Amino acid sequence: MTYGEFWRYYLRAHSRPGTRALHYAGSLCALCLLAMAVAWDWRFLPAAVVVGYGFAWVGHVAIERNRPATFGHPLWSLFSDFRMLALWAAGGLGAHLHRAGSGAEPAP
Repeated sequence: MTYGEFWRYYLRAHSRPGTRALHYAGSLCALCLLAMAVAWDWRFLPAAVVVGYGFAWVGHVAIERNRPATFGHPLWSLFSDFRMLALWAAGGLGAHLHRAGSGAEPAP
C-alpha cells in the first residue's frame, strides 16, 4: 500500500464529523502537553501520547465504529492525524474527503 492509498483509506475511516472533532481535540491537547514536556517537565510526554490516542480511539469506537488505523500503520496514521488537522484548519479538508469517497462535499 502506498501512502496515497493509505490516505484515502484513512479519510474514509474518519467520515463522521464527530470522529474528526475528537481527533482534532486529541491532537491539539497532545501538542500542548508535548510543549509542556519540552518547556517544564518530561513527565508530560506520556500524557501527550495517552490523551492524543485516547480521544482518537474513543471516536473510532463510539462514533465511527471501526478499528483505528494506528494498529496497522502507526507512523502513517500519526502523520495523517496532523495532516487532517492542518487541512481542516486551513479549510481544505472537504476536497480531500470528497475525493476519498467519504461522502463529504468539497468546499466551494
